[in-house]
Parts: sequence; C-alpha cells; structure tokens
Amino acid sequence: MSDNFSPALENSKNRTVAWWLLCGVIMIYLQIVIGGITRLTGSGLSITKWEIITGTLPPLNETTWKSEFEKYRATPQYKKLNEGMSLSEFKYIYFWEYFHRLWARLMGFVFAIPFAIFLFQKRLDAPLVRKLILLILLASLVASFGWLMVKSGLVDRPWVDAYKLTMHLSLALITYGYLLWLFMSLFFSEKHFTVNPALKTFTVFLLVILSFQLFLGGLMSGLRAGLLYPTFPDMNGNFIPPSLKLSENWTLQSFIEYDANVFFPTFVQFIHRGIAYIFVLLTAWFTVKALRTKLNAPHKILILLLPVITLLQVLLGILTVINFKGEVPVTLGVLHQAVAILLLTNLLAVWYLFKKSPEYKS
Repeated sequence: MSDNFSPALENSKNRTVAWWLLCGVIMIYLQIVIGGITRLTGSGLSITKWEIITGTLPPLNETTWKSEFEKYRATPQYKKLNEGMSLSEFKYIYFWEYFHRLWARLMGFVFAIPFAIFLFQKRLDAPLVRKLILLILLASLVASFGWLMVKSGLVDRPWVDAYKLTMHLSLALITYGYLLWLFMSLFFSEKHFTVNPALKTFTVFLLVILSFQLFLGGLMSGLRAGLLYPTFPDMNGNFIPPSLKLSENWTLQSFIEYDANVFFPTFVQFIHRGIAYIFVLLTAWFTVKALRTKLNAPHKILILLLPVITLLQVLLGILTVINFKGEVPVTLGVLHQAVAILLLTNLLAVWYLFKKSPEYKS
C-alpha cells in the first residue's frame, strides 16, 4: 500500500477517477462562491430567460445588448430598484449571472465527458456508477431550483424569494458534500482512521448545527437582514430587538409574508448570531476532547484547523455585519460564504475519519 492512498488508489486508473472527483469538488466550491457574488451584487435577475443551449453565448453586439437590457427593464427589479441604470451598469450585473450559468455548463462538460470515457474503459464499478447517477440527479435538482428561484423575482417582487434562494444554496451544499464524500472514499486509507464512537457522534452534532447555521446564512442573504442591525455585539443597542418581544408578531403570516415588517429578518439574524456563539463554544470543547485522544496525522491536522477556520468565519461574520452601511459589503459577504464552505469541508472530513468501531467502515 502506498503512503498516501487507499487500496482503491493503488492503480493509476482509480487514481485518475479520484482526481476527477476532486476537480468536481473544487468546481462546485467555486460555483457556490460565484453564486454568492451574483447574489450580493444583485445580478441574479439580469438574465430573464433560461436558455440551456443558446444561452451559452453572451450578447455579441450592441443591438443584442440593448435587447437584453430591454428585457431586464421590464422586470420589477429594474422598475422598483434600478430605474435609470445605464447600459454599462447592466453589463456588469449581466456578467456575473452569465458567468454563474457558464460555469455550471462547464461543470456539466467536465463531469459528463470523463464519466462517459470511464464507463467505456470500465474504470467505474457498479456501486460508484449508482452514486454518480445520484450526483447527476442532485445537480439537475440544483439547476432546476435555481431557475425557480430566478422566476420568483421576475413577476411581482424586485428580488428572489428568500426561501427559494436558501433551498437553492442548501441543495448546492448537499451536492458539494456528497461529491466530497465520494472523493474521500477513494482518497483516504485505513491507516488514516481514528476509532472513537463518542467523538464521531459529537462531530455529527456539530454538523447538524453547522448545517442549520448555513441555512440561516442563506436566509440572511435572501432577506438582506444585515441592513437592519449593522452593530455588534448588540443589535442596534439591544440584546433582544423590540420586534421579537411583541407577541402579535409571532404569527405564521409573519414567516410567510416576511416583506411586510422587520420581524422575520430580525428573527433570522438574532438566531444566526446565537447559533454562532453556541457553535464556537462546542467547537472549542470538541477540539480539546479530540486532541486528548490518539489521532492519525491527517486527522489531527484537520481537527487543529477546525477552531482556526471557525474563528476566521466568526470574524468575517462580524466584519460583514458592521459594514452594512446602507448596502451589502460584497467582498466581506463573499469571503464569509467562502470560509463557511471551507468549515463545512473540514468538518465533513473530520467526521469521515472517525470510525465507530474497528470493524466499522465509513
């Protein structure tokens, strides 16, 4: 057995498949980051049609650009938020939405062509083929939900539905995590695992909290909740904002028609902050407990990185909030999302390397 690979990677054929999967992981990571830029720059509604084939090419002359601009000018976003926007300003937001869609198409080619070649060369066993088919279905669901999200902002409202945006992001993260898991199943060898059922369970608990926090982060972005309370550690001078203390706000309607008042964005930001505090404390406790056990080198490195990435994420979250001065701080917001995915990656890898028992295989 080699020092770095599992038995499945002993031959160059399987090693090639592993690097192909890793390429997919990196591309999905970048796609989520690009999606964050698209969302935070308000670019997501600049392309008003979903043209899978013809949409591959951008406008190539001034006439086509003006045609695309006219379509955008008919949207609620232009009429309510961007009226008077110049063509050059439109080209800027169009670029990010176009790039987001183009990268998705590129991912399709990077996956489909090697997949067909590997099938023809019989490099993929039946269980892996089934898992990759599930990956295709997940990716298709992400793309379809992305268009449903865009459509929600093209009729009456000047922005996309926050729930649909959050579901689109959540499905993308599930797809990312699933592909990362497939890669790890080929990359790590038996000697990299640590047997500790208690810590494995603790890691699952951390992942559940982080997943909920990422879901809240999607809502934060979709609701533009940071605009309401650009202060830290208080929320405009209060620990509990006044709108959360009013019983009449705690109705189902407040959660459905969230644009009607500040209650729901306030609620989401309050919970998002609270979960962050809890996650930091639990991560510190987990790290101390884990480092007191016998760990293999890769596992120890991943666990040492966990509190570092967590604190970086918290710092970026604070900086993002306090820099909401009438508009979204795009760079900080994108970095906050990018590091969140790194945190998810780290914790998934930590979880994968824990075994419940000597006989158990993750």
